[in-house]
Amino acid sequence: MLTYSLSKTSNIALYEQLYRCIKDDILSGRLACGEKLPSKRALSDHLETSIITVKAAYEQLIAEGYVYSVEKKGYYVNSVELPPHAKPAKLPFSDVEPQVQFRLDMVTNHISKEYFPFTVWARTMRQVLLDRENELLLPTPYNGSKALRDAIAEYLWQFRGMHVDAEQIIIGAGTEFLYLLLIQLLGRDRCYAVEDPGYSRIARTYESNGVAAEHIPIDECGLSVSKLRKTGSEVVHISPSHHYPTGIVMPIGRRQELLRWAGEREGRYILEDDYDSEFRFVGKPIPTLFSVDKSERVIYLNTFSKTISPSIRISYMILPPTLAEVYRRKLGFYSCSVSAFEQYTLAKFMIDGSYEKHIARMRNRYRRKRDAVISAVASSPLSGRVEIKEQDAGLHFIMKLNTDLTDSKLKGAALEAGINLAPLSDYYYDRSKAEPHCIVINYSGIELDDFEWGIKVLADII
Repeated sequence: MLTYSLSKTSNIALYEQLYRCIKDDILSGRLACGEKLPSKRALSDHLETSIITVKAAYEQLIAEGYVYSVEKKGYYVNSVELPPHAKPAKLPFSDVEPQVQFRLDMVTNHISKEYFPFTVWARTMRQVLLDRENELLLPTPYNGSKALRDAIAEYLWQFRGMHVDAEQIIIGAGTEFLYLLLIQLLGRDRCYAVEDPGYSRIARTYESNGVAAEHIPIDECGLSVSKLRKTGSEVVHISPSHHYPTGIVMPIGRRQELLRWAGEREGRYILEDDYDSEFRFVGKPIPTLFSVDKSERVIYLNTFSKTISPSIRISYMILPPTLAEVYRRKLGFYSCSVSAFEQYTLAKFMIDGSYEKHIARMRNRYRRKRDAVISAVASSPLSGRVEIKEQDAGLHFIMKLNTDLTDSKLKGAALEAGINLAPLSDYYYDRSKAEPHCIVINYSGIELDDFEWGIKVLADII
């Protein structure tokens, strides 16, 4: 039960005192996203005040977006951007593995167990134990095993047209870890720009490390360079091949504009996050920004979390040659954060052609799953009230609903029914800029039967 000291002798009205107390608890993280608030009667009895006071406070919180209500259910804390110093008990559902079990989770991307190549992976591990007895007992180079870096460089040349020397590659345990290394390499005194909307964990990683982060709006071509120029940003983090969550593919004109921005001043860099470029279903793969950069201003990042499994925790970044040498001198004392056994296993998986075959199978499977999910929407009671957008690449798409419900009410009602969903507005730093009634559908781990059930439930809600 919420306990606050309300003063009847204060010049501030009781309802406003209560409103401020609850808002402070939300912004500090003491009240987490999705947490249910006490009923008006229960809270008024507990605080020994009137129901009208509690009602007025709740209505003000709803009006400002801190709280949403679900008819006949109650009041719930909305997802809000917390200040950098806040320490929430739970992070918003759109950013972390759900703390509760949902029948249908359309937020968390994960791989279905029947998609993972357990037999081939186990055989590869056994072979590594036999073939790499000596190497497995030796320290791994600071930038990762030479075998894996060579395998990545060959793969990028064959399938992405990238000319990369293995010495430019740094292996790390997850992309977030690589962000931490980049902060140390490029400096905390710089301003880092991120996309708005975007994957909020990126901005939080920068901010939690004392780095200033500017949220730059995107338009139909991706991050706005004209808006970027109005900030003091020196480093910009983008996902040009397939933006998350909108799915926008940045056209060549905007890419060239970004490269010009980077080349105009010494010390500017572009961080190119190519997180799910392997899953493009229409046309050829989009050339990377790194491959067309002539000024050594692009740092390329990618991960095996999407193609193999999130639990494998192997990511890599590619530094321009001069910056790779700076990294060696400045940060080469760090040990590689990925175990040698996993690195050699992945290297062999790539070298013997298993990875290429796995990607081809996964691309076909995800194309079929995407088609089945979209078909399920078309044959559901929502047919005629939805528009599917940006479905040609990656493991998510946007479903725009024709409804009068606010995003917070729709999300709250779905949550009560056992459905975890994330409106597009959840990914905006400035939520007022978000297009309403758009749901981000992450479909990689969805079971079709559960999705068909969930679509019917959403139809009932709206």
